[in-house]
Amino acid sequence: MVDGKATAAVRRRYDRNAAVYDLMEGAVERLLFSGWRKVQWSRVQGKHILEVGVGTGKNFSYYPENADITAIDFSPKMLKIAISRAEKQKVNVRLQQMDVQSLEFPDNMFTTVVSTFVFCSVPDPVSGLREIRRVCQPGGKVVMLEHVLSANRILAALMNIANPLVVRLVGANINRKTVENVEKSGLVIEKVTELGAGIVKLIEARKPE
Repeated sequence: MVDGKATAAVRRRYDRNAAVYDLMEGAVERLLFSGWRKVQWSRVQGKHILEVGVGTGKNFSYYPENADITAIDFSPKMLKIAISRAEKQKVNVRLQQMDVQSLEFPDNMFTTVVSTFVFCSVPDPVSGLREIRRVCQPGGKVVMLEHVLSANRILAALMNIANPLVVRLVGANINRKTVENVEKSGLVIEKVTELGAGIVKLIEARKPE
């Protein structure tokens, strides 16, 4: 069962930071994230695509041509910026306010589901991943770009110490074990690519046939 209070708290943090979110990540977006996003979207397959956690629409430039794309976010203020960006960039996408922990789509609807730095913020990540599995078609693909807890014991300890402060400031956990959570959800992992010092991973998985 989704924890409504926890979800509301995270939503408030993202609403609070929405106006300055792109500015906060500007330098790292140019240096690292943009290249990683390009790699991620090169792995997307099929025509019917769902992006969960669209945020302010930073992935719009990487959307494949002629795809039927739906994108969701649970923060109304982040979504408002994404809607404006889509209009300016003339991006063909359906944007909806929705929580990945409780998707309002029928089973087996999408050929590919994409998330980019999302599951650090979902209060119950396994529930969200199970919802992704539900709406993905049998044999469909899930492509996730996520930051996770380091395998280095010293760095992991520092990340765990810093995590409560980071969550309060921006709503994101920096110590999630997302690869393990994907496995718990019932998705089958095909490939995990290390992109950033063992902290950022590109996770490719499929829903079983």
